[in-house]
Amino acid sequence: MFWSTINWFGAFTLLKKEVWRFLKVYHQTLFSPVVNIVLFLAVFSLSLGNHIENVEGVPFPIFVSAGLIMMAAMQNAFANSSSSFVMGKVMGHIVDYLIPPLGAFELLFAFGVGAILRGISVAIVAFCVISVFVKIPCYSLSHIIFYLLFACSFLALLGVLCGILCSTFDHMSAMTSYVITPLTFLSGTFYSTNSLPEFWKNIAHFNPFFYMIDGFRYGITGHNDGNLEIGMIYLFSINLILAIVIYKMIKRGYRIKN
Repeated sequence: MFWSTINWFGAFTLLKKEVWRFLKVYHQTLFSPVVNIVLFLAVFSLSLGNHIENVEGVPFPIFVSAGLIMMAAMQNAFANSSSSFVMGKVMGHIVDYLIPPLGAFELLFAFGVGAILRGISVAIVAFCVISVFVKIPCYSLSHIIFYLLFACSFLALLGVLCGILCSTFDHMSAMTSYVITPLTFLSGTFYSTNSLPEFWKNIAHFNPFFYMIDGFRYGITGHNDGNLEIGMIYLFSINLILAIVIYKMIKRGYRIKN
């Protein structure tokens, strides 16, 4: 009954708008993030490559490359949905989403899927570019797809939540600087959490970003620091909970209609 009430034409039209929005400025949305992570890879390889040949048995360039690809995908998924929502508030055209027959599900679907597609697109471009310098293997394609999809979903939902709560670009920037970036950098992107003291290792394993990067790295290298099954359940659960919370917030018009 619920599915029959959904305005799929409107949802896919808004999704098309979101996709074209980031494709029109592909230098900024797709290529610029890849340039940044290639620079990260170059700096780490040049500064540490001669001192650290392997991390937990994985060649250092491959270990770091896996983390960088996932980091870029997650950050851009968040940036896409959060900037769309905040831009609508700041510029006043959010009313264009509220007047048409678009419900909470349609809005969440369009902004969420649009951000997921940008995250995945960045990951694909990053993989292709880094493969020129580093021979990246593929140990488990199913794990790569699962963790990439659910990681981008989580960050896309976080972006929508940020867009709902924030009313200015400064607020959105603060969310990125104080929450998203620290959690990404402290999730094992550049190092193995097994090298941490036991207390900090346990703390790191509460970070959902850790399971995203660890699971994606397993899909590429076959190495993992954490429990993959727990990671899958954890990611599925937080995605479901976050989606329900945001759906109810949009349905109520919380900080959107006032």
